[in-house]
Amino acid sequence: MKKVECISVFDMLKIGVGPSSSHTLGPWRASQRWIEELKDEGIIDDVEKIEIQLYGSLSLTGKGHATDIAAILGLCGHDPVTMDINLIDVEIDRVKKDGNLNFDNSRLLDFDFEKDVKFLKEFKDFHPNGITYKATLKNGEHTESTFYSIGGGFVVKENRENAKQKQEELAQFPFQIENAKELLKHCKAEQKIISEIVLENEKSLRSEAEIDEGLEKIWEVMLESMYIGCHTEGELPGGLNVNRRAAKMNEKLLAEKHNTYNNPKEWLETIRTKEVKFRQILQWVSCFAIAVNEVNASLGRVVTAPTNGSSGTVPAVMMYYMVIENHNATFKDLKQFMLVAGEIGSLFKKGATISAAMGGCQAEIGVSSAMAAGALTEVMGGTPEQVLMASEIAMEHHLGMTCDPIAGLVQIPCIERNAMGAIKAINAAEIAMESDATKAKVPLDKIISTMWETAKDMNSKYKETSEGGLAVEVNMSDC
Repeated sequence: MKKVECISVFDMLKIGVGPSSSHTLGPWRASQRWIEELKDEGIIDDVEKIEIQLYGSLSLTGKGHATDIAAILGLCGHDPVTMDINLIDVEIDRVKKDGNLNFDNSRLLDFDFEKDVKFLKEFKDFHPNGITYKATLKNGEHTESTFYSIGGGFVVKENRENAKQKQEELAQFPFQIENAKELLKHCKAEQKIISEIVLENEKSLRSEAEIDEGLEKIWEVMLESMYIGCHTEGELPGGLNVNRRAAKMNEKLLAEKHNTYNNPKEWLETIRTKEVKFRQILQWVSCFAIAVNEVNASLGRVVTAPTNGSSGTVPAVMMYYMVIENHNATFKDLKQFMLVAGEIGSLFKKGATISAAMGGCQAEIGVSSAMAAGALTEVMGGTPEQVLMASEIAMEHHLGMTCDPIAGLVQIPCIERNAMGAIKAINAAEIAMESDATKAKVPLDKIISTMWETAKDMNSKYKETSEGGLAVEVNMSDC
């Protein structure tokens, strides 16, 4: 029997720190992985000196994505899920000032922030996002290890297929799904909707109580990131002097009810009391998406969906469903939404990529829009065929989108693109719901393979290198 990669909803929706899943969360995880390697080899106590080498896209846009900061925080023993983000600047300032880092939170090692992180522009063959750790041991010998951040916070070594096989030996889903056609086949055979198939697979990894607990935490972080973004003013860090907009949008939309709540859940309920027309719907959805990505751009805590750069699209559409489409929606609806969104995202990861360094922004905003469109369709009562059609429509109109962040920051045009992706997702869901999806002319699998072919044909300067597009047409001085 052919083995199929098992990707959980918790792989596609990860809690982490911004601004980038591939350039921040990935290197952070790579540092943690390297420490575990050193422990397994029994040489961690022999390390005297460390050097971090960043390659390709990690080097070209690493400063703007805080790649150096993330890698150092990982080496200091911090975890992106639990670290108090208010302590990030404190820790990095200490490293710079004292000239050392607290290796694995156990002992101090000399470390020069400016010299011991090397930004090397050359690309490694395996993947554009390469990071190599070099260590000098007490006996004078050297050891090194290279990792690749392949998007969405996923980190692999060059023997990726072996890593896959080890994962599959530990867990085989009862419903093996390699593509959308197989997913639909399971739905028909079992007479289940997509979220029910995905839930059965998830239950092979953990109990339903654990699934609920994990998804509730993910929603809490999503809601909190929207709330924080909608209540924080000022400029985003990084030098572009980008003004935060979500807070003013939120205040204007709520008008006299702006100060009638004290926490994210009360805020949600307050929005539900507002009468909204078409223009206000557009404004709210944009506000939700922009809020998340303003938090992401300021090294805040968000959920990859499927990446940090596209983290605003899915929660914005979830919030739209909660506060505008269905005021009676509960966690049950959110759970259903996330299960479908995670599965759609996994299809793109298996059949194409979710890495902007590999596929441009179509791999991030395009995939996030497809995830949100499919999930929204199911919670609105759509059939599995309509879910897949909505996802296809959403991606179809993101094909070829480049990744060209100005100054390497996940701000322009990234923040607005999340809002556009969310609006497209809602539109795609509505179109699919009014269609006979059994007669769809373009299957989801075809759009996934087309996206991958487009990615391979795309010039590298449009793949998160800041060497083309808006990144070169607009200078820092213009901002």
